[in-house]
Amino acid sequence: MSRWRCECAYDGTPFAGWQSQTGGTAIQDVIEARLAQIFKTQIRIHGSGRTDAGVHARAQVFHFDAEWTHGTGKLLPAMRVMLPPQIQIKSVRRASAEFHARFSATGKRYDYFVHLGDADPFTRPYCWPVFRPLDLDAMEACAAELRGTHDFRAFSALNGTEREDTVRDLRRLEIVKRGRMIRITAEANGFLYKMVRSLVGVLVPAGEGRISSMQVREILAGRKRVPLVQTAPPQGLFLTKVYY
Repeated sequence: MSRWRCECAYDGTPFAGWQSQTGGTAIQDVIEARLAQIFKTQIRIHGSGRTDAGVHARAQVFHFDAEWTHGTGKLLPAMRVMLPPQIQIKSVRRASAEFHARFSATGKRYDYFVHLGDADPFTRPYCWPVFRPLDLDAMEACAAELRGTHDFRAFSALNGTEREDTVRDLRRLEIVKRGRMIRITAEANGFLYKMVRSLVGVLVPAGEGRISSMQVREILAGRKRVPLVQTAPPQGLFLTKVYY
């Protein structure tokens, strides 16, 4: 039995997120269905983490265990056949038995795209159109409060699970504007449930003048979700890289 490490990209628009769902409408379900056709048995895949419905990935990593006797080079094209066009298997290679897509990861990078004003039909599914001017200096002041090692419970949607460790090292939170598009890059040793969308959900209101850096500092210190912390729409979020 061999362990296979795979990387895939997907447009999350038509799917119910990464994690398997009743009805088989998640990305995991689609890939597992294709593997079942190839190996003639049910194969369970393990991803580096979940992405919500509507969230995209450029480099999601997953692994599975199976015996393949036709040469490593033939597995990738076999997996690509019959997948929907919104999912691409980018690479497949053998991994050690100790490798785990989730537990071996040392960090992740997400990119979130905000569009200033209305976006065209080819851009709109992959960004958050914002119709007010944004003050990038105010956004950066809030980002400076958030960077570093903190308890990010207030920026998650954990529904009161007190025992979960909510301390994360947010080693990068970068805001870059090019034309009408703003890219917010978040990189950390790990992320809580909906944490990136919650970070964006305070940075954008900060740019609109509705939240100050002092308020962000207080929210972070308070360790409690408050109405000021919005959850940004899913379609602007991309899982860009998983670090090992």
